[in-house]
Order: sequence, then C-alpha cells, then structure tokens
Amino acid sequence: MGEPVLSVDGLSVRFDRKGGALTAVDGLSFDISAGETLAIVGESGCGKSLTALALLGLVAAPGRIEGRSVKLQGRDILGLEGEALRRLRGNRIAMIFQEPMTALNPVLTIGEQIIEAITAHEDISHQTAGDRAVSLLDRVRISDPRRRVNDYPHHLSGGMRQRVMIAIALACNPALLVADEPTTALDVTIQSQILELLDQIKRESGTAILLITHDLGVVSEYSDRVLVMYAGRKVEERTTRDLLKSPLHPYTRGLIAARPGRHHVIGLRTRLSEIPGMVPSLAEMPHGCGFAARCSFVVDACRIARPPLIPVGAEGAVACLRIEEARASEHAAARCDAY
Repeated sequence: MGEPVLSVDGLSVRFDRKGGALTAVDGLSFDISAGETLAIVGESGCGKSLTALALLGLVAAPGRIEGRSVKLQGRDILGLEGEALRRLRGNRIAMIFQEPMTALNPVLTIGEQIIEAITAHEDISHQTAGDRAVSLLDRVRISDPRRRVNDYPHHLSGGMRQRVMIAIALACNPALLVADEPTTALDVTIQSQILELLDQIKRESGTAILLITHDLGVVSEYSDRVLVMYAGRKVEERTTRDLLKSPLHPYTRGLIAARPGRHHVIGLRTRLSEIPGMVPSLAEMPHGCGFAARCSFVVDACRIARPPLIPVGAEGAVACLRIEEARASEHAAARCDAY
C-alpha cells in the first residue's frame, strides 16, 4: 500500500481557560488510505466531531490545535492559516456537515452555491462551472438536475439537501472527504441512500472517507476500519470485521452490547444493555484510563496511569491493561450463549 492520503500524528485540541487548559482531543494518531473509509465512533462528548473540525482548521478561539503533524497527500497541513488554509478547504479536503437543513445558504440557489465552491478554487468561466454543477447534481442522483439547479434550499427535502451538500463537497474532486454524521435527522430509507452514494463515490473515485458516526450499524456496512474514541483519546482501532467480531476494549464491548439485536424483539419488554455512568467532563478528566470509572474490569493500576496503545494483529491497537480478562469474559459469555 502506498502513502496514506491522510496521516495524523499526535493531534490534540485544547481550550484555554483560567485555571488551565482543557484537552478535548488528546494525542490522536491515525492514517487513511485512498479508497478507504475509516469510521470514528464513540458517545457524544468523546471528541469525534472536534477531530473532524480540527483537520480543516475550524476550531475557533479559545480552542487551539496542536500535534506533531497532519499530512494530507504527504504535505503537512498542521498550522496552515489564512489563504493557504482557504485553498485547502473544499479543494483537497472537503466536509459534509451533519445538519443539511441549516448548512445551505437560504438566499442562494443550489446551483449558485455549487458554482461558488468550484470557482473559489478553479479559474474557469461561470458557464463552465454551471455545467459542472448540473453534472454534480446528476452524480448525486438528483432528478432533472438542469431544472433543479435553479431551486432554493427550501424547495428541497432533507435528503435532497444532503445530496446537494455532497455535490458541493465533491465539486473539486477532494482527496479526503470528511462526513460528520451525514445522515442526522434523515429517515432510515434516505439514510441508506446517502450512505450508499458515499460508498459508490469512494469506489469510483478512490476518495478517502473519514466517517464520524455513533451508529454501529452504519459502521458495519460502510467502513473498512474503525477508530473508537473515549474522552478525547483513541482506545481501540482495528478492521471493522475484527472489531465487531471480537472487540477488545471494555468500552468497545459496551457499545456493541448496547446495540439492539436479535435478542431484542419489537413488542417485548426486554432491557437493552447499557454502559453505566457518563463520559467525564473536560474539567474532571481522570489521570489514568478515562473509562476506569465505568469499567467492570478496572483495577487500581487503571486509575494511576494512562494505558498505552498495544499493537493487536497487523493493523490494530488497543489501550487497555485488562485485555486478557476482557477476552476471557467474552469467551465465557459465548459459551453460555451456546447453551
């Protein structure tokens, strides 16, 4: 495999305040290759969306972005500002935001908004950009694109607006597409169509996709690898198949166990599994493992020092001192299910 499209090394996001900085993303590292989808999962408040915003330099003061490097196609983009950053956004890296109902400008037609995204980075005529806008609408499966290009956002449903957002993101053929909860507020059928569209784009163009989601069903269908975040840190990263088949970190196991599955039948009063407690606040982050207060495998050592990332297999890693105990518990549970 060649050089990754995106290589993140030690990314952190901190917010300055009186009494000391708060760390919302803490030393995150990962790679994404061409034609690959990496899903970042975790509960709300774990740092998923903030990671996506940091990649595009969209963290506002008092937040600050730090790290060793963030390389896009081999070029370190960490610390870019002003015009250099503007040339990057929407060009080599693009983002689909999670609120299609509010992300578009209500006073411009969708065609004008796509044209603006194109001409901001390419020196072409308005007519040529307009023709490309029509082609992009066709690519994202909006019917009668030559007519719909003149519609305003309020003429469109939520699913159609999200297709327009995808068209804008694809306007300059980005190497990396960041999709932050791209199916929020859409019904299940439309969610599936949007995700199928993103998957098709990846296969056809080789675009790398960073998918931010809390939905493990989406992860199982549309990602190649999964990075699990908790309290701003990476706690597990593995191929999607390996992680869903045999999760190692207790937090990952808890997320998977909390999914409604074959044991939860509609109409029956069966209780879903849950992870007790809540994600710690930034002001009360523990010194050791961030998950210690909620973990059923915790020992004193977990509370003293942050567990290191331990390599697992050819491509995986997990940050847990109690992997073997978690594995033993999983095997015991599997034997019970067999009976």
